[in-house]
Amino acid sequence: MKKTKSNEPIHPKTVVGHVHLKVADLERSVKFYTKVLGFKVMTRYGVQAAFLSADSYHHHIGLNTWESLGGKQPPQGSTGLYHFAILVPNRKELAKMFKKLMDHNYPIEGASDHGVSEAIYLKDPDGNGIEIYADRPRKKWKYDSKGNLIMCTKRIDIEDLMKELEK
Repeated sequence: MKKTKSNEPIHPKTVVGHVHLKVADLERSVKFYTKVLGFKVMTRYGVQAAFLSADSYHHHIGLNTWESLGGKQPPQGSTGLYHFAILVPNRKELAKMFKKLMDHNYPIEGASDHGVSEAIYLKDPDGNGIEIYADRPRKKWKYDSKGNLIMCTKRIDIEDLMKELEK
């Protein structure tokens, strides 16, 4: 067996997979992730867990009440999940998600242009942070003279984003 160095970086083609969330009310969470965000249920374990996907994959999002049935949201200032991210394929799909959230009158906490991507931020019914974002093409990403990626946080131009729906 080939020896590897303990400080060797993770393989660059590594992908972070699904997210599995503890929720207080499974039905409420399934309704949010299916009706508001548009995921579909792939399988359920009775009234304790559900696994949802954007396509036919086994699951992108797992929801369970195994340790959290009827639980409370963590208080501000505590550790835990800041947010998980949902990457949509392009800017038009981001505009569709924004419109869907508006149509459901769902509260949005923020919307930012990060230079390399544009993102919408919200919380699910259990207070889990969600970032829904679309990357800009990598050829448009900017780097400084040392090769460091230049990112920013500016207000997203919602009016311009919504023009994507007219295309």
